[in-house]
Amino acid sequence: MHRKLKNNELGRISEQQYKEAKKLNITVVLDNVRSQHNIGAAFRTADSFFIEKIVLCGICATPPTAEIHKSALGAEFSVDWEYFKETTDAVAVLKEQGYTIISIEQAVDSIKLNNVKDELLEGGNGKYALIFGNEVKGVQQEVVDMSDNVIEIPQFGTKHSLNISVSLGVVLWEFCKFFKL
Repeated sequence: MHRKLKNNELGRISEQQYKEAKKLNITVVLDNVRSQHNIGAAFRTADSFFIEKIVLCGICATPPTAEIHKSALGAEFSVDWEYFKETTDAVAVLKEQGYTIISIEQAVDSIKLNNVKDELLEGGNGKYALIFGNEVKGVQQEVVDMSDNVIEIPQFGTKHSLNISVSLGVVLWEFCKFFKL
């Protein structure tokens, strides 16, 4: 019989232990994400997968706000973050820091998520900035143009996109499997 675990049985670390823990060399960039609930979900997901930081750009709200906290559940305090007015400026800084820039978008010659390990990660530099775009417009074309690669999540139904919080979870889970967390 399966019994749900109680919170005190989950073995979670403290916020301080999280801050001191080794993270994956992955930065999540949010390109003009308008929903504070989606921003909060990004923080919560980033915390769950030991992502080093989130870069909020453009119209993204920044912590602390009640709306971000509602879905982040405190992860906005554990995950490091920074803000840039322009996503292109954030990408330029990340490139200077040696990150491979990857937009998560539907694009010509994109790499399907299920092929990422073979086509992208092996032989890479090990530092990745994953860019997730606006809920309606996606990642700005100018930012896609600055990217080293584009990853697309295969989809098979009638809708042409996933909510950003879902996309984040799917992509970060795949990257965590590659890095064997």
